[in-house]
Amino acid sequence: MTDTVFARPVATTMMMVFFSGLALDIAVPAAVLTVMASLKWLVESWPAANDLPFDRKAETA
Repeated sequence: MTDTVFARPVATTMMMVFFSGLALDIAVPAAVLTVMASLKWLVESWPAANDLPFDRKAETA
């Protein structure tokens, strides 16, 4: 009886640490890739969405 009283919380804690490590192993790269893709999209679409009037005049002149 005393073995299970101490063994269950230890086993549960070990499982929690293991599975939270697996979750972080997936979540952190996913977050990094999301930020990278968002920044790439922002850099690629920035000039097209924010053309200034003097830029257009310089191109037509």
